[in-house]
Amino acid sequence: VCSLEVTCETLSIMAATLANGGVNPLTGKKILERDVVRDTLSICFSCGMYDFSGEFAFQVGVPAKSSVSGVIMVIIPNVCGFACFSPPLDKCGNSVKGVQFCQKLVSKFGFHNFAPQSRKDEKESSHTNLMSIMFSALQGDISAFRRFSLQGVDLNQKDYDSRTALHISAAEGHLEVVRFLVERCNVDQNPKDRWGNTPLSEAERFGHELVVSYLKGAPIKKKSRSHPSNSSNSSPRPNPKTEIEEQE
Repeated sequence: VCSLEVTCETLSIMAATLANGGVNPLTGKKILERDVVRDTLSICFSCGMYDFSGEFAFQVGVPAKSSVSGVIMVIIPNVCGFACFSPPLDKCGNSVKGVQFCQKLVSKFGFHNFAPQSRKDEKESSHTNLMSIMFSALQGDISAFRRFSLQGVDLNQKDYDSRTALHISAAEGHLEVVRFLVERCNVDQNPKDRWGNTPLSEAERFGHELVVSYLKGAPIKKKSRSHPSNSSNSSPRPNPKTEIEEQE
């Protein structure tokens, strides 16, 4: 962490690798064994913030490692890892703004390892999440979906009509959201609502040609091998950006 050759970017990759069970999320290469990751995170959680470690564990509740250079590496297991840099230090040798950022992050997203949640809270939270998901799909709010993804929210959830976020975003023509759901969140691409409509048929019905072209070219993940795919019908995924430029 104190190395002169380490940058905030490289340190964030280290943090993400620890958060990903020792596998580099950019290369997919296994760097550390799971027991090494477990031991490293245990040390970071118990004494990674100098004399402030106990208070940080109490307030933030995630493994972290700071440096007198002003950097803090934060690991949220199975979610993400990142690094923040701000040189002004407190009396314990930790970045003042870095600690404040971590406190605000946890208060907003609830990443604290020991935050209690009752079954009633889980049910209410699930209902609230579904409403937020559908509204964000309607508005095409890609930032909201990035936040849902980081929080581990199930984006395959269905409303009372069995419609998903992919149904809504496809029907509204929000290509960026559709791509994010398919490529980053690996949602089911062919869910059917209670009328038998799929996201593709919704995009076709409302005339969103770019979404239709993308969904037709998106690779479908089969749940079973009982019906082998026909390779002659496969086609390369279109580049929506190029098509937009051509239309302009």
